[in-house]
Amino acid sequence: MKTSEYREMAAEELAQRIVSAKAELDALRRKLASRVEVEKPARMRGMRREIARMLTVQAERAAAEAKK
Repeated sequence: MKTSEYREMAAEELAQRIVSAKAELDALRRKLASRVEVEKPARMRGMRREIARMLTVQAERAAAEAKK
């Protein structure tokens, strides 16, 4: 998803997506660590970047609330 799509989401939905994305990344890391063949190892990089985008939007919202 694009950052603009994350900005349009409600705060609760965004937080829920962050939790699920972190869980998915953790599962991928565990598979890789246990030497189980991972279908798309490059997916981990994409997941990290998606999580970073979502956390950035969440931080922007927190900063905007702090300014008020």
